Amino acid sequence: MSLLSVDVSQNGGIKNVDSSTSVFEMEEFDFSRLPDRPRTLNIERQRSFDERSLAEIPMGLSPHPPSRADNFNRVLDHLDSIFSPSRRSGLNTPRSHFGYEPHPMTAEAWETLRRSLVYFRGRPVGTIAALDNSEEKLNYDQVFVRDFVPSALAFLMNGEPEIVKNFILKTLRLQSWEKKIDRFQLGEGVMPASFKVLHDPVRNTETLIADFGESAIGRVAPVDSGFWWIILLRAYTKSTGDSSLAEMPECQKGMRLILSLCLSEGFDTFPTLLCADGCCMIDRRMGVYGYPIEIQALFFMALRCALVLLKQDAQGKDFIERVMKRLHALSYHMRNYFWLDLKQLNDIYRYKTEEYSHTAVNKFNVMPDSLPEWVFDFMPMHGGYFIGNVGPSKMDFRWFCLGNCIAILSSLATPEQATAIMDLIESRWEELVGDMPLKVCYPAIENHEWRIVTGCDPKNTRWSYHNGGSWPVLLWLLTAACIKTGRPQIARRAIELAEARLSKDGWPEYYDGKLGRYIGKQARRYQTWSISGYLVAKMMLEDPSHLGMVAHEEDKQLKPVLKRSSSWTF
Repeated sequence: MSLLSVDVSQNGGIKNVDSSTSVFEMEEFDFSRLPDRPRTLNIERQRSFDERSLAEIPMGLSPHPPSRADNFNRVLDHLDSIFSPSRRSGLNTPRSHFGYEPHPMTAEAWETLRRSLVYFRGRPVGTIAALDNSEEKLNYDQVFVRDFVPSALAFLMNGEPEIVKNFILKTLRLQSWEKKIDRFQLGEGVMPASFKVLHDPVRNTETLIADFGESAIGRVAPVDSGFWWIILLRAYTKSTGDSSLAEMPECQKGMRLILSLCLSEGFDTFPTLLCADGCCMIDRRMGVYGYPIEIQALFFMALRCALVLLKQDAQGKDFIERVMKRLHALSYHMRNYFWLDLKQLNDIYRYKTEEYSHTAVNKFNVMPDSLPEWVFDFMPMHGGYFIGNVGPSKMDFRWFCLGNCIAILSSLATPEQATAIMDLIESRWEELVGDMPLKVCYPAIENHEWRIVTGCDPKNTRWSYHNGGSWPVLLWLLTAACIKTGRPQIARRAIELAEARLSKDGWPEYYDGKLGRYIGKQARRYQTWSISGYLVAKMMLEDPSHLGMVAHEEDKQLKPVLKRSSSWTF
């Protein structure tokens, strides 16, 4: 099966247009139909997530005790209720609004980010993955949905929302096309992993080519793309105050299609999503098949975003009810069964096996002998994290940065758990941050385990790439989590480490080694999300109100239960 394509001539004609798409039926969408000036959200028509509390569906959950993280919730309450102002930072402003002198890297970063822009029919629609021309391009000249997210946030924070609007609508259009791998048709709601623009000067046309997994390594569809799309739509709405984009029938339908894929009934006994290896940022075989933390955290965050974006019409109300029920089940499951701290580690160490009843403590029949030796030394006295995967007789105890940071931002983590995650990062700074932030996962797998888990993948050798490599793009997620938990000094320390080398090394994609000391052996330079991740981290520290774009405050009525129930009922 070849890649999907759409031929568009310069005079505006479109071939092979799907008759089911109304807005895009005969020509490229006219962006002038959307207002240039932000308008206030219709609060009367659509209440916020926090007003439309999960407690509207009674679940009989008990209250949680206050923690030091609660003190910062008051700040977050304010941040989440405002729209980030369209202030410009970096290249366009010699001095920030808060009196900080911009770092010399900032201007270079903005210049490089703008050179990565991709245009379709004269409009910017995204940023390519990398500007490195020294290596074979492979798919690094494409616009990836997940890679564009930090770029989009940077442009939103800089008061340039148009490119984000263009991207949202362009990927929405690609969603509507038929998607097949060999003879199998993918779900209608699947979003592309990436797309590129091909220029034909002879025919005077531009062609969009999208990849839904049929060209990806392992031929795996991107589960995370749809979640990132919803998260970005909410960030656009929060930043601009313009709800008309999200209220478009096409955007509402796009959200419902994504949610339909995730909320469909099947043989699942857990509220988590069952996924294949390579379905997210870790897009190669790395033993994350099953119920990976990255997907579960993004799923939770996308559900929370959808809850405030869906209209309260007949179709929307049905999905809102389904979303709320899933949020209850998912938050309970993740907070209880994915969470690991010293006490829980000790409990697992003492588990009995082969329990059969509703009163079983070891519900997943995890063998205590399967506990890796490293986790006992890694776990500090004060601290904890969401482990990588939980399934039948399986617990992946590896630390995954993206999933834990998203858990904090979405309030999947309780305030106490969010504080514990930050405590862990501080306690294990050398292991998780080292000389270059930030470990995508910890620890690396090696030797016989590496051969079995990765299939002897030469790119994912120990302490390289996804196998314990250090990824600068994760700076923005760490910074946002630090601000939300009232620990900005952690982010500042990590950013200073990155500033010592990142620009001098040519903005690499990732670093290798236990401490992240070496430029990755196959890392592309001028990696766009390394650049935009740094910019977003800097701008967020300068103006913490930007946090409202990507963070959700804890729902006061969702009272978490941290004690395991004897019943396996959701």
